[in-house]
Amino acid sequence: MDLLARREHSERELIRKLATRGFDAGLVETTVADLVAENLLSNTRFVESFVYSRFQRGSGPQKIHAELRERGIEADLINDSIAGYDRQWLELVRQVREKKYGTNLPGDYKERSRQMRFLQQRGFTADQISQAFRDK
Repeated sequence: MDLLARREHSERELIRKLATRGFDAGLVETTVADLVAENLLSNTRFVESFVYSRFQRGSGPQKIHAELRERGIEADLINDSIAGYDRQWLELVRQVREKKYGTNLPGDYKERSRQMRFLQQRGFTADQISQAFRDK
């Protein structure tokens, strides 16, 4: 309960944490199932919270998707949650680029490529990145 009091966890994440602390695997599985049944542990709440926090940090949808897959979340749940931000990704990619490089668009190919690689590493799609370099 201490772990759940601090922040939301995915089922897989909680199982892994409890297993590394030496708890019996059978007991962990039973406990996690009980927590899910009582709605104290929810992958849906975890995903919503996770996507919101990563969006606020300036991470793109591809990076968020990959991080959630690592935490054992189903693709459908991830896609639904990320789709909730569909209209906001373009504005976010522009904000991230402007925060790092300023409001002026790069003049030469080398600088443009460097900025595009940065945005790609942040997890934005090629389409979102190319739209960020178009005039507003």
